Amino acid sequence: MARRTRKNVGVIGLGIIGSRVAENLRHKGFHVFVWNKTPRPIPNFVGAPAELAEMCDFIQIFVSDDDALLEVIKQMAPALAPRHIVLAHPTVAPHTMQAAAEIVERRGGRFIEAPFTGSKLGAEKGELVFYVAGDELALREARPVLEASSKQIIEFGEIGQATVIKLATNIITGATVQAVAEALALVHNAGIPPEKFVAAVQDNASYSRTLEMKLPKMIAGDFEPHFSLKHMLKDMQLASRFGLSHHLELAVSSAVRDRLLEQEQRGHADEDYSVVARKYFPEVLPAAEQEVNLELFEKPPPIEPAATISSMGEVAAAVPPADVVATPEELPVSETPAQPEPEPAATNVIAPVTFTPVPEVNPPPPDAPVAPETQTQPEQSAATSADLSNQSPSEEAIDEPARRGLFDRLLRRDSGS
Repeated sequence: MARRTRKNVGVIGLGIIGSRVAENLRHKGFHVFVWNKTPRPIPNFVGAPAELAEMCDFIQIFVSDDDALLEVIKQMAPALAPRHIVLAHPTVAPHTMQAAAEIVERRGGRFIEAPFTGSKLGAEKGELVFYVAGDELALREARPVLEASSKQIIEFGEIGQATVIKLATNIITGATVQAVAEALALVHNAGIPPEKFVAAVQDNASYSRTLEMKLPKMIAGDFEPHFSLKHMLKDMQLASRFGLSHHLELAVSSAVRDRLLEQEQRGHADEDYSVVARKYFPEVLPAAEQEVNLELFEKPPPIEPAATISSMGEVAAAVPPADVVATPEELPVSETPAQPEPEPAATNVIAPVTFTPVPEVNPPPPDAPVAPETQTQPEQSAATSADLSNQSPSEEAIDEPARRGLFDRLLRRDSGS
């Protein structure tokens, strides 16, 4: 086991920030031991968080979320003692930070809340800004460790407050990048070169460090992660929930969260959060892929069989293609084409009697010769006749073509034909 000294520092979490903080510490003369959930082939990699705590007095934690922070703290807890100062750097819910502090303090250790801003470049240059809260004496002892990777340390009061500050600043950062994406979309669709927009905004009151870093990369379509979309989305979700817990409507935070979520669902979670610009500047597919997509999605789908469509609850039967006309013989009785509605029958028609009707689709004009009484329509189906003959004379269901057949015979008889 390595000899423990006051300058031994443990780093848990070797992502974009943690790995660079570990390098800065080494360059400043600290003995650094590291642990990561996924093993890394790097010097002084230990087997577990508790083993790291046995070797180090200062432990910096760079994990991604609430569950990860609490899990690491619990794994270290058996090895914690009054000599330990634990510095928690992830952006989590304020109550999660307070719960982590309680676990450490129950073991006699001291806890410092220390979220940061600065992302990848800030970590590489040792120019992070830490927002810290905790015991004043512990902060004084841990300051050299924090200074190895930072240009500024801002102190707050109670544990939880530094996290609220971090969430508040990320609301501004996330909203700024979303606003830049929308502004670029306006400029692009107006046909204005993007460099003209850059020149205009550089002397505008809205210009900021965020624009300075993100605007050129967004124009170039460079979304190499400096602060990943999945982490910014997590922070916006935390901010929205914290606002709701205080009965605050954070409309801008919610809008930014939704745009980030949209891009995460499109598979861009590990890219830089400025990837929200893809909504307005989607990637151009190669010509071959475009043709495939057109073939797959623009041709109308084939008509499903009737049984299949019925099983999906869409319609009772398949609709035939537009260029195929089904004849009455091909259709069930229930699907026989509806006859045109005839004119109302005369009011002095004798009460209906049982008969075999001879329906006529259209009434003959007044001056047309009367067809022989024996002529029938060849397409009249036996099933239709049977249905009509089974109707009760007292019902109003006797159809108008039957009434008109009777009426025509009465007229022919009265006229002596």
